[in-house]
Amino acid sequence: MQNADAIVVGGGPAGSTCAWKLRREGLDVLVLDRAQFPRHKLCAGWVTPESMANLELVEDDYPLSFMSFDKLHLHYKVLTARPATRQHSIRRFEFDDFLLRRSGATVIQHKVIDIRRAGSDFIIDNRYRCKYLVGAGGTACPVYRRLFEERNPRNHALQTATYEQEFAYQWDNGECHLWFFDDGLPGYAWYVPKANGYLNIGLGGMAEKLKRRGGRVQDYWRGFVSRLEHHGLLRVHDLHPTGYSYYLRGRSDLVADSNAFLVGDAAGLATHDLCEGIGPAVQSGLLAADAIVSGRDYSLSTVTKLSGNSIVSKILQRAFAGE
Repeated sequence: MQNADAIVVGGGPAGSTCAWKLRREGLDVLVLDRAQFPRHKLCAGWVTPESMANLELVEDDYPLSFMSFDKLHLHYKVLTARPATRQHSIRRFEFDDFLLRRSGATVIQHKVIDIRRAGSDFIIDNRYRCKYLVGAGGTACPVYRRLFEERNPRNHALQTATYEQEFAYQWDNGECHLWFFDDGLPGYAWYVPKANGYLNIGLGGMAEKLKRRGGRVQDYWRGFVSRLEHHGLLRVHDLHPTGYSYYLRGRSDLVADSNAFLVGDAAGLATHDLCEGIGPAVQSGLLAADAIVSGRDYSLSTVTKLSGNSIVSKILQRAFAGE
């Protein structure tokens, strides 16, 4: 049986950040992920300056695809706002692999099936043993399902469904656009250029509202693509989008149980205004590592709940609430 001080289940930004911090403090850390990195990951790839600072990454020192925006184009019905705000885009295929390698942790490709307690330790699939266990496996994280789900069930009113694609594309418009509630979609759509000739486009909506209307997020895709074509932002037709689901920030008082912790999407931390997940993932990973090292209580009270500046966030929250 392989032993480690801490095992992190999931190698995305939350898990790799936690592992990186723990390794810096001298702990023996093992990361288990069912995928082999680098791996494809659906995500708009939006990274804030705060996330870069928390990761101790300087823009010019990040060696892979990286693009910055000094303003956003926010479209809501007939209105368009262009708030000045420094934001970045990355490719998750590269970014996640970079962070995981940088962590210095031992990484094993392994799909976690069984988790059980053995005194003060955890045993995973009768193969791995640790004192500290961090669930960073996203919405379907096995640590959440085994240790937290019964006492902290998901709030399905906060579930989002997304449909998107990232692909090689020589874009002409190198600016980030967001559309809110176009065609009655209870959510928003995005156009995010990436460096080195890539583009991510997609849309997401609140799953319960979509269900009540008898629709799916996929039903809005054709109209969204037509809008991009109409505005000269897209010139390709052979698209093959796929979808996934995650949760906006909800109950966060039960995210630790003795020496087990939830971080990132496993804890359901995406922001309420722009549904951003990377920033809260990084913050929660750092906080969990600090709790393990220091013995302090693990609290998510300081984790970002909103992505935009105060004015933009208030407008978008009001729009999401009332459409």
